[in-house]
Amino acid sequence: MNKNPRKRGGPPGRNKRGGSKFSMNRDPFFSNNKRRKKGEDEDIESEEEEELDGGMLNGGGESGEDEEDEELIPEETAEEKRQRIAKAVVENLRAREKELEGEEDEEGDREFEKEGERDSSVAKKLMQQQLEESGRLRRAIASRVQKPESVDGFEVLVKHRQSVTAVCLSDDDSKGFSASKDGTILHWDVDSGKAEKYQWPNDEILRSHGAKNPEGRATKHSRNVLALAVSTDGRYLASGGLDRHVHLWDTRTREHIQAFPGHKGPVSCLTFRKGSSELFSGSYDRSIKIWNVEDRAYMNTLFGHQSEVLTIDCLWQERVLAVGRDRSMQLFKVHDESRLIFRSSTSSLECCCFIDNSEFVSGSDDGNIELWSVQKKKPVYIVKNAHTLSTDVNNGELKDNGRNYNGHIASSWVSSIGVCRGSDLAASGAGNGSVRLWAVEGAGKGIRPLYDLPLTGFVNSLAFAKSGKFLLAGVGQEPRLGRWGHNSAARNGVAIQQLKLL
Repeated sequence: MNKNPRKRGGPPGRNKRGGSKFSMNRDPFFSNNKRRKKGEDEDIESEEEEELDGGMLNGGGESGEDEEDEELIPEETAEEKRQRIAKAVVENLRAREKELEGEEDEEGDREFEKEGERDSSVAKKLMQQQLEESGRLRRAIASRVQKPESVDGFEVLVKHRQSVTAVCLSDDDSKGFSASKDGTILHWDVDSGKAEKYQWPNDEILRSHGAKNPEGRATKHSRNVLALAVSTDGRYLASGGLDRHVHLWDTRTREHIQAFPGHKGPVSCLTFRKGSSELFSGSYDRSIKIWNVEDRAYMNTLFGHQSEVLTIDCLWQERVLAVGRDRSMQLFKVHDESRLIFRSSTSSLECCCFIDNSEFVSGSDDGNIELWSVQKKKPVYIVKNAHTLSTDVNNGELKDNGRNYNGHIASSWVSSIGVCRGSDLAASGAGNGSVRLWAVEGAGKGIRPLYDLPLTGFVNSLAFAKSGKFLLAGVGQEPRLGRWGHNSAARNGVAIQQLKLL
């Protein structure tokens, strides 16, 4: 037996002389060639090379490594996937432009010119879409909204047994989701209003999905839902409530797939980061937790609020906007591990919403609506008494359109606020019997009122369509987070208001 290692036959990774030196040219890390997808044309090896490799591996017999080598071919990389998706989007836009033209194909220079014009139109649309989604371009929709007629008011789209606490829309505005205090979660079609109910699993299945046993005096998981959020791709729906868990649902099958424990108080608000699988949850325990729904994993916890977190919002960047009962609004920069604190002077902030990356609005329990900028820690503009109630001097009760309210103080609170993403159109809701539309003219000019839309009950949630053509409102006889007000004339459910644009 030859003991000299230099004369032994080595594996394919050795050089031609049989030495043990490693060749950088054969290592994929040092190679300039891009990784290719499985199934693409490979370099054809000669029969001599195959025989040489086979002889080195098993003495000249057939190699059993071929199948393993094929399995080790790298899959599609993230960069290649992005390129493939981008090409598909461009091709779809080109085909749509061609259909809109509705002309027959022409030959020669004319067809070449039409292709160039079509590509230019596609490029402009993609650029405008990117600017709108990033918040650098604001669409002027508020000036195009026509005044609704008295007969074109809110219409009940979906009914609930108890007060609706949350409403959200899919990214394409075709599907809607709503939840109520009795734990009912409905998935419905915006056009037809046809609804399907999500079924809660039993306690044994909940525990197998990660749920922990109820704490304190509770003997079973509470079904009271306070918050909903749907992912950008429409695949996942998240819900949270009094049981201190974040529940994850599959929107295609309407089945429960995961329960995230960790919060020590009720989960009051949820939001997804746009275009990602990151989920943020705010709670009465004064914390905000970050989850990855694809990996079903906990990621991080954000601290800063000194009281209950009531509402959170997020756009494309890793920035979370949150308001709490500590009279502050905080902008968490997750990547930088820092935060900006904005103070409200006299009131507790109840709700907030991004306009773009640099401006946002909030509503407070004294009936004010504030416009904020990242450049200042105080509101740049305040609308006072945005939802007022009239006072009946004879009996000292507050009225609105002749209706008496039990818990009139809560009726003037701005309980919900919504913004049509990437535009200057906003809406606010309270319990005074109307939803108000606003035109956000920027930090320099402030907020201008547009129209009042009559709607009886406590407006606990608002959601705009991306196009601005309709507005959804979650209405109930009681406020979202308590029972300090009651309006028996209200109808629990989801109402829709069609908006006509010029």
